Amino acid sequence: MTAQTKTADSENAVATQHHRPTWPDFSELFAGLPTWAEIRRPGFAGHHPIKIEDELADGTYTVRAELPGVDPATDVDVTVRNGVLTITAERSEKKESHGRSEFHYGSFTRSLTLPTGTEEESITARYEKGILTVSAPIAEPETPARRVAVEAAE
Repeated sequence: MTAQTKTADSENAVATQHHRPTWPDFSELFAGLPTWAEIRRPGFAGHHPIKIEDELADGTYTVRAELPGVDPATDVDVTVRNGVLTITAERSEKKESHGRSEFHYGSFTRSLTLPTGTEEESITARYEKGILTVSAPIAEPETPARRVAVEAAE
């Protein structure tokens, strides 16, 4: 960027003009685009292998995770640590067919930050018809700050 200074009609008035190049630096054209590694990462652009719905209502944070084809007793693990809920599931491939398969097999993990005030020790999880529902009660918010009057010294 270059600057030019021009004096206006008045003695004290100075105008500054800034000129920007017509074309930005070539490397700047790609600065906002994701890298190839980011595109291939699970979860990029909403294509995560564990799809979820979450909602905060009536003092409970509820997460519903779509996990079809898993045994909740052996293939699903739900953990909470430092305010982060982690859902891990494993779907094993059964080699019975030699045809095409678009199913995802392997281990899948999804982590979500819990809302402030979550009662971690009271979180429950239930699996029914391919949907894992995790319910996390939220404690009542702390009392709001009280304004303290400031007296002026005499």
